[in-house]
Amino acid sequence: MDIREQLNAIQKETLEQLESIRDKTGLEEIRLKILGKKGSLTQMLKSMGQIPAEQRPEAGQMINAVRENLTEKMMQLDAHLKKIEQNNRLAKEEIDVTEPRPYQRAGSLHPLSIVENKLVETFTSMGFDVAEGVEVEQDLFNFELLNIPKNHPARDAQDTFYVDDNIVLRTQTSGVQAHVMLERKPPIRIICPGRVYRADEVDATHSPVFHQMEGLVIDKDVTMADLKGTLDIFAKALYGPEVKTRFRPSFFPFTEPSAEVDLTCVACHGKGCRVCKGTGWIEVLGAGMVNPKVLDMCGVDSSVYSGFAFGLGIERIAMLHYGITDMRLLYEGDYRFLSQFREDD
Repeated sequence: MDIREQLNAIQKETLEQLESIRDKTGLEEIRLKILGKKGSLTQMLKSMGQIPAEQRPEAGQMINAVRENLTEKMMQLDAHLKKIEQNNRLAKEEIDVTEPRPYQRAGSLHPLSIVENKLVETFTSMGFDVAEGVEVEQDLFNFELLNIPKNHPARDAQDTFYVDDNIVLRTQTSGVQAHVMLERKPPIRIICPGRVYRADEVDATHSPVFHQMEGLVIDKDVTMADLKGTLDIFAKALYGPEVKTRFRPSFFPFTEPSAEVDLTCVACHGKGCRVCKGTGWIEVLGAGMVNPKVLDMCGVDSSVYSGFAFGLGIERIAMLHYGITDMRLLYEGDYRFLSQFREDD
């Protein structure tokens, strides 16, 4: 059989085989058989040296013509198979947009976030800025600059987590106030929301991790009346225009004078119930005039400036606001509980 007959036989057989190919795997097998390193056409090109010199140009042209023809047919078939494969995949992945689907509930803000946002909105509307700080704090800012030196009895009440002798997990966001007083000049009007840590046992009203928001105002001629007016606005914005505030004398190292602040019981509206233990009042936060010693230690001249500070627990406010009786519910992540607070329902 001469070379022309061999080429015609290879081409005819290959074209017949291509007609029966239905996938790319079969196509690749034929390509390797004909055009691969050990393929029949490749071997014919390698054996050109055995052909008489005067016949080589014509033989080479015939081999290349068959090679180009079969290569083109294979490329066409490959494109066709790719199109079929793509159509099959699209048909398999087709989505019927008219088909009813199970209802997927969207997420919602946590009740603590809802209350914190409301508090931030209330105080920023009164001109307060929001200041944030680190949760792993120096003893200097968490205690000493707040008039709580080492060995002070007030430290025992804090149940502090110590990283080392001079680094603590902050027990209050008051340290942010110390940073701000050292970095800014009065007038200062800030709130400091954030997470704090104390070594408390977990129960219905205590947790080793909870959230606070503290406020600080420093300016000339700031008085206790300014503090009372600010907290009155806060109470009415959160619980309604009928809510009143009551100050009771107390003690905090960083304020003088200091006060515990009560609000009209939101459950009975001051009539007396089990929530307020029959008093008509609920303790909500602590406040007072900034101790002049704290001002001086933080670089504020107490002979020129005065100020007030207050601090409240966000969990406490949320529990009163929503009538929650067990703080642990706020941390368990139970969808049945959290879904009650969706603002869009």
